[in-house]
Amino acid sequence: MSQQGPILIVSRAGRPSFAGALDDAKLFPLVDANFAEASRAVREVQPAAVVVAAANLRQPQFEALAAEVAARKPYVPLIALNPVGSLPENALPLWRGEANPDRLVARLRAALRVRALHATVLRRLADVPARDDPPQLDPARDATALLVGRGGNYPALSVALGERMGVIGALSIEVAANHLNNRDIDGIVLGEGFTPRVVDAFLTVLSEDARFRNLPIAPTSGSLMRTYDLPNLEMIYGEPAEIAACALPLIRQHAFAAQLSRTLAAIDAGGLLDPQTGLLTSAAFARDFARAVAQTLADGGGLSVARFAFDPDHQRAELDGARIISRLKRQTDFGTAHHDGSVLVVFSDTDLRDAHAIARRLSSVMRHTSNGRRSRSDPTVTVASLLPTDTAKSLLSRLYVGVRREAV
Repeated sequence: MSQQGPILIVSRAGRPSFAGALDDAKLFPLVDANFAEASRAVREVQPAAVVVAAANLRQPQFEALAAEVAARKPYVPLIALNPVGSLPENALPLWRGEANPDRLVARLRAALRVRALHATVLRRLADVPARDDPPQLDPARDATALLVGRGGNYPALSVALGERMGVIGALSIEVAANHLNNRDIDGIVLGEGFTPRVVDAFLTVLSEDARFRNLPIAPTSGSLMRTYDLPNLEMIYGEPAEIAACALPLIRQHAFAAQLSRTLAAIDAGGLLDPQTGLLTSAAFARDFARAVAQTLADGGGLSVARFAFDPDHQRAELDGARIISRLKRQTDFGTAHHDGSVLVVFSDTDLRDAHAIARRLSSVMRHTSNGRRSRSDPTVTVASLLPTDTAKSLLSRLYVGVRREAV
């Protein structure tokens, strides 16, 4: 694959042993630098990726290097081998990489794919006249982790992760699999409470499904039975806060890639989609909704609209809800994140009873996300169906004034 630049290797002295694995994998050219000159080398060499032998790297040196790398565009992966202490948010940890250099190669290739995606988005944005770069949330705060476990460290892990990102909890592998199919997940943290055979079966299924192969996965107890085709699999031990801090960079990278994919989809849709939610923009929704109402009144059939209202003090809830709707809605349905903090979704060819059933299913999926000690985001849902005397404006107004309004 094209890496659009050299690989910068930072070490204390001499070329480290893992450089040979990068040569064998044809990830070259390789450029060496010591710790003192690493930041300057990033500016001068403009690498496609930086790999750091971080075991003896002091924290101030690492933070200065990470800041220099983070400022580059397109995205430059920073991989830290055997890091000690806390990591900058853009430093991807890799322990025992020298002993198994294939893991380093796989991790680096996966990260370079994110770089290629970022380069594609930047190139496509440059081709769109008179359009500013779409606003992007901090990938760390935009991320959603799936916490699977039922052991003693589960509550503390939930809080530690929730202080950094959204968290979906699952007490069993079966529930976790359901969330993976219904939600946009940026990483999995496997807590205590599962036998090695159960963990092995779960990781095997994930490695065989192309949708999840690049997903960050962090088992936190026991040991792995074998090697899996999962480039972002990393065993992380320690206290819950340490586990969350070490898992964050990998999960953050996946969330960034998800942001880029939504941006690319919005560009392909000619600006009709909101890159943050995947739903229609407000202007596109208003046009499509007016046409759908007019067509239904002229041709007959059913049309219903639901409003999902969220706690205004929990801003992340609306974003999570909008993305769930974007992922699970039928192809004939459409929606938008409304300016009042709610999410509107239109159900085509659907009467009031069926619309309630669909809205209940969507809202039930939304109730599983939490952030630290904060309460879950349970939406208040109202549904209205098109009447022969309705217009687009009157139909929407009934969602707000309470006429024919029912809570789901």
